[in-house]
Amino acid sequence: MQEYEILEIIERQKSYFRSGRTLDVNTRIRYLKALYQAIQSHLDEIHEGLKRDLGKSQSESYMCETGLVLSELSYMIQHVKGFAKKKRVRTPLAQYVSRSFRIPSPFGTVLVMNPWNYPFLLSMDPLIDAVAAGNTVVLKTSSYSPYTNQAIRTVLESVFPPEYVAVIFGGSQENTTLIHANFDYVFFTGSKKVGKLVYESAAAHLTPVTLELGGKSPCIVDETANLALAAKRIVWGKFLNLGQTCVAPDYIFCEESIHDRLAEEIKKQITKQFGPEPLQNPDYGKMINEKHFRRVCGLIDSAKVIHGGKTNPDTLQVEPTVLDGVAGEDAVMQEEIFGPILPILTYRSEEEVVDYVSGHDAPLAFYLFSSDQKRIRRLTARLGFGGGCINDVVIHLATSYMPFGGFRESGLGSYHGKTGFDTFTHYKSMVDKKTFLDLPMRYQPFRPLYQNIVKLFLK
Repeated sequence: MQEYEILEIIERQKSYFRSGRTLDVNTRIRYLKALYQAIQSHLDEIHEGLKRDLGKSQSESYMCETGLVLSELSYMIQHVKGFAKKKRVRTPLAQYVSRSFRIPSPFGTVLVMNPWNYPFLLSMDPLIDAVAAGNTVVLKTSSYSPYTNQAIRTVLESVFPPEYVAVIFGGSQENTTLIHANFDYVFFTGSKKVGKLVYESAAAHLTPVTLELGGKSPCIVDETANLALAAKRIVWGKFLNLGQTCVAPDYIFCEESIHDRLAEEIKKQITKQFGPEPLQNPDYGKMINEKHFRRVCGLIDSAKVIHGGKTNPDTLQVEPTVLDGVAGEDAVMQEEIFGPILPILTYRSEEEVVDYVSGHDAPLAFYLFSSDQKRIRRLTARLGFGGGCINDVVIHLATSYMPFGGFRESGLGSYHGKTGFDTFTHYKSMVDKKTFLDLPMRYQPFRPLYQNIVKLFLK
């Protein structure tokens, strides 16, 4: 798409927003309900797109993408009227005879930039929150997920006029135009490298941003953990979507004394969940493209493979692979893996865990398998991370009742549910001052009596 076409879309959306047609809450609810029905009507098309782009099964696609989107929609349809009401707040005595309140107000025209790993979920969830808050939305999809993108376009164009919600395809040229355009809010999900460019470009217009990035999310397993259950849940979360999940457990950091037992349980679970030949499993997905396939294959140190390790260049598949005897300086520990490779490291003391995790970029997620409540409290308090789970993985993002977002290097801001509505909302603080009484203390000439009264009010 040419630059002038993109700029025309943005200008039409700004004009539509200025018309005030997105402000009526009943209108927002009507569109959200229509979106819900459109997704239901196009589930097969969406799932087929996800299958062709990422090899996802229908069950995984519904559990991890379409079902979560429908859940966010249901939540927002149910709650948006309450969210959009002005909120009365307490008025201090110094502002006697007045009423104070906050008015939820949409930012305006929002840019949502989605990634390729969960192309439907990570397009629709922020879009739903932005529309619920009363904004118009330009959605830029990833060029790596063309089949899902087409399904997204079909769904959105069946519900929204382009001046309300528009979908833009394309690559780096379109991305460059969009990140330098003057939006009222920018929501980006993707890599830290690109996130920095988005942040820098938004700063030129003083545009507020949310950045959902990533990082190496640690999975700590101590000697008090239920190892069989820990292995079962870790394997599920790690190899979901072939590890192409921003909150996947990136590596295991286990207490040295339980290493051998945990490694055996993990190998057992991989076979149980994916079969003896995972590359023959029709429900096992694929890497998004050849570039990422080759990158992930390059992280496999054959000398450290204790399970898996097979690859298929024709289908872009990599077996669930476990690496053991991994050290911090190994290639697999230098970047977010974003693939089906699970390194295992060991520790001897809790301080080793704190030193290692806090000595690296703050992760998007933190997972701890333990029955030691004191250790759980200590580690969750001392370490910095976006969110996480105790004795499970990944599921903390699958709710509309808690915010999801990063911390420091793993992101800026959060969304989902009420927090998502707030993300795309500016709250106007207002005081409605009555006119039948006007206290004289604030006006000159100042008098000692008035000064004493002000001191009574303000202390």
